[in-house]
Parts: sequence; structure tokens; C-alpha cells
Amino acid sequence: MTPLEVLNKIYGYKTFIGLQQRVIDAVMHNKNALALMPTGGGKSLCYQIPALCKDGTAVVISPLISLMQDQVYALKELGVRAAALNSLLPPEILRRTFGQFMRGELSLLYVSPEKACTEDFLQILSRVKISMFAIDEAHCISEWGHDFRPEYMQLAVLRKRFPQIPVLALTATADAVTRKDILKNLDIADAEVLTAGFDRPNITYGARLKDKEKQQLLDFIETKHASESGIIYCLSRKRAENFAEFLQTRGFNALVYHAGLDAASRQENQNIFTKKESVIMCATNAFGMGINKPDVRFVVHMDLPKSVEAYYQETGRAGRDGSPSDAMLFYGAKDIVQLRNFIEESSAPEQQKKIERQKLNTLTAYAQSAGCRRHILLNYFTEEAPSSCAACDNCLTPPETYDATVNMQKFLSCVFRACGDGFSFGAQHITDILLGKQNEKIEKFKHNTLSTYGIGKDLPEDDWRLLARQAVVMGFAAMDAEHSSLTLTPRAWPVLKGHETVRLRKFIKPPKKKEQKKQKQKAELPPSDNNLFERLRRLRRGLAEKENIPPYVVFSDKSLLEMAALKPSTPQAFAEINGVGQFKLQKYAEVFLEEINADSQAAPRK
Repeated sequence: MTPLEVLNKIYGYKTFIGLQQRVIDAVMHNKNALALMPTGGGKSLCYQIPALCKDGTAVVISPLISLMQDQVYALKELGVRAAALNSLLPPEILRRTFGQFMRGELSLLYVSPEKACTEDFLQILSRVKISMFAIDEAHCISEWGHDFRPEYMQLAVLRKRFPQIPVLALTATADAVTRKDILKNLDIADAEVLTAGFDRPNITYGARLKDKEKQQLLDFIETKHASESGIIYCLSRKRAENFAEFLQTRGFNALVYHAGLDAASRQENQNIFTKKESVIMCATNAFGMGINKPDVRFVVHMDLPKSVEAYYQETGRAGRDGSPSDAMLFYGAKDIVQLRNFIEESSAPEQQKKIERQKLNTLTAYAQSAGCRRHILLNYFTEEAPSSCAACDNCLTPPETYDATVNMQKFLSCVFRACGDGFSFGAQHITDILLGKQNEKIEKFKHNTLSTYGIGKDLPEDDWRLLARQAVVMGFAAMDAEHSSLTLTPRAWPVLKGHETVRLRKFIKPPKKKEQKKQKQKAELPPSDNNLFERLRRLRRGLAEKENIPPYVVFSDKSLLEMAALKPSTPQAFAEINGVGQFKLQKYAEVFLEEINADSQAAPRK
């Protein structure tokens, strides 16, 4: 079959999207290629389809066992001969898989980078017809990437031992330095570099300074995604656990995932998240690579990630099915201090520290920007973008800003006068001085005699707290990570001397919960069709549970929405639904048509 015939008959899709056609053409002509495509852009089809068109077995290098398992689940549901080799498989399954591989009975074989580079496996490869090597999450090979994995550095041996077999490297996030590293370290300098647009138009981006962060998170979920799956990223294991416990007390099915859990607990929680609906995962960045769950409706960062690349990669786990989704970032001064300390205290060479500082500064600027967030993200990846979009918080509701120069001068001046002679104080104490409060600490240090005492009474306390955080975020003040005490930085002096203007967002308190309007993004279907959609979801859930596979492996939400809207009544019409290939047509048409036809018969006549 041709690639297009495979797309139609096996996967049930009518046309290729984005770069898929160009990448597949390169592989079909035995060219090496590096494909940069956004998460949800259909990267896996770029090697799966050539694997089904070419003679031999495609060997796919994948960094995570869970990713291999998800891919194999989905391929078997399409009737494709696929398998994985990993350390969790029982000996009899390993023997059977090796036997199938050596007899040429598999179209795709997934292996880890460690396994792929062992001498025993390389010897087996030399005795089997290989159609191609696909290296997924290829950014892991770069020391400058956000998820460097040393075992990826060994993969150049594949090119050395099998120079005639094409190599396809794939990733969703790689800046120019990382791309150069991928080509060099995989020894594919001759590769055709194919870059898709980085834009994810279905994702709405937002960012807010932390202020009662648990309530902020709860308001966000309840108003937009009350019964939907999502991921909440935290900088530490303890915070991930705390947010999971908090959401559990509020009635949400929230789980936790981080490297401190034992392997069995991590695997169990990941399986629940993958196979169930309406599950929230609170996690560190140890979670998510290769997660193929298409109906993740939101990704929230409760702390700043380390770089724009990491942020883009993690937010890309929302809305893989193309439906409306959200990426919300809550950030604070302590996040920035902690990340800066990580950089300075690391054993990395100064050149790498310089790059990491620059990446952190870029992400900080993104978080506090009053401009279009999509524009900032796309420009970072050297992609031209309009100056505004209709899908970020700043464009949907342009923020009010004001000239905060005088207030910032008051705050910085107060820090300068209060913090001296070996003493330093936190933002709350500085705020108390500005507001002219009387307390034991102010009297002890005689801060009620300072010229800045009481000069901030014209501004509410919440505004001073916000300004204090932004003073750190903008680099005018430094915060000690252990005691949260403040000191001025060289950047403060141009502001104090009146040489630099400071504009800040106005502090706007969120509406009370009873005043908030529900904004949950639901399918735009008439009530009767939406009822059918929910019944089809229940049917899908039951089938998935019976087979112990994720619901989306049966059919995606987009396929179910199409069924609910078009109401196919025959196998021929059912085959026209996107995502219905030949194998799924034979397996599922009867049971789904029965549910759809029952709905049509029950509908009242006009």
C-alpha cells in the first residue's frame, strides 16, 4: 500500500496534516531526517506509516516504557503487528517477541536507548531486515536540551554499524543549539531538517502571579475544567503531594507522580491517568514525556519550569486531540530565586550556566509580559507570529497597567534603609513599614523612625505584596532562598535615580466564587446530540475496561463527537468517520451503530 492508502485504511484519516507528508516522503526515499513537530502534530505517524509500507521491521528508540506500551496498545487496536522489548516483560513474552522479530513478523519494534546499543542487540539487528530507525524524543541527546539523557549519546553506533538504514529523529522542542547537537551526536549531518510550525492554536495560554495559590488553582479548575483530565506541574515532590491532597479534599480524583515514589506506585498512577477519565495528575517534571492521552484538557504549572523549551513541551500535553485546552502558569518570586540558585549551585561549566540563566530570564519575561503570550513563545522558536492572538489571557482580556515608578522607588528605598548593618528583612516587614504599622519587630529595630515609614498608606496591602514580588521578578531586588530576606541589586539604582520607568499590571481581585461564570469548554452540540455523545463515551469506557486499554485507543473524543453529530446508520457511513480504519470498522461498527440507531429511533418525530 502507498502511505496515503495506509493512512485511509489503517488509521481511518482522509488527509495528512502539517509536515507528515514531507517527513514520510523523506523516509520512503531512504533519507535521514530530523523532524520538529509540535506535540499532537502526528509525529508517530511519520515513522509508523513508512514502517507499514516498507519491507522489514522499523526499530523505534523510545525513552520510556509507558510510551512504548501506549504506542503498542494503539497499534494493536489498528491490527498492526507491533511489540516492545523492556525490562518489565516476563521471560516468556521476551522470548516470543524476540522470535517474532527475528522471523520478520513485526512491522514495528520499540526498544529503549540502552537496549538498542548493547552488543547482543546490535548482533541481532545485523541478522534481521530493518526498514528504518526512528529516534523519538530526540532532544534528549543534547546537553543543551531540557531533558538530557546520557544513554542517548550512544545512539550514533546505529549509524556507524548500519549506514545504509535511514534514521528519522523526532522531537517537539529543540532550539537551534539543540538541533545542531542532535545532528552531530546521531551522526546524521546529511539529514533533511523539517520544521513544522510550533503554534498550538487550540491551547489558550495564561499566567498569573501567585496569590493564595490553592484557591487560584481551585477557581481555575472549577470554572473551566471541573470534570476533565489535567496535569499540574510542581517544582518539588512535596508540593506535588500537597496539591494532590488538597484537590482530593475538594472531591477531585487527583493522583501524584514523582521520582520519589516506588516504581510500582508510579506505574499504577500513570495507568489510572491514562486509562480513566476525569483524572488530575499532580507531578514533577518526571511525569509526562510520551504520555499519549489525547483528552488532557488543561496543564497547570504551579511553579516556573526551568526553560521555555520545558514549558512548551509540558504545556503541549494538553489538547493533543486538537480540541480547546488551557495552559495556565502560576509563578512567584520564590520560584525564580530557587531556579537561579539551582543554576548557580550546579557543577555545570560557566558556558552552560550562562545559557540556562538566559533561558530562565526569557521565561520570566514571558510570565510577567502584558503582551501576547503566543507571540513571545513563537518568536523564541524563531517563528514569525502576529503581535496578538485570540487565545491567550493578555489578548482576550488586555491587562490594565499603570506607571508604578514612584511606588517601586518607595519600596526599593525602604529596602535600602531597613536592610543594613548586617540585618535583612522580608517583603512582609518592608510592607508593614510602608503602611506605617505598629508591631514588635518595627519597634525593636526602630523602623518607625525611617523616612519611608508610612509613606505607602495610599496603596492597599495586597498591592504592596504584588509589587514586592514583581521587584524580585524584574530583578530590582534579590531574595534569599532560605529566609526570603531582600537585598537590592545593581538594577535597582536606575529606578531609584529616576532613570528607568516601571509599568506594572493593576492588582485586580478575582470575583467571589458565586459571581464566577462557568466557562467549561464543552462540545458545541445540540442537547440531544450531546446526550448521545455522553452515551457513546460510556460505551467506549466499558469496552476499554473490558480490554484493559485506555478509552482513547478505542476511539478519540473527536471521533465520538463526529458520530454524535453525523449519526451514521450503516457500516459504510460509519467508515467515513475520522479515526475509523478497516480493523476498527470490523471490530466496533456493530456495537456503536446499535447505540447510535437506538438514539435515532428514540428521538421524537417532528
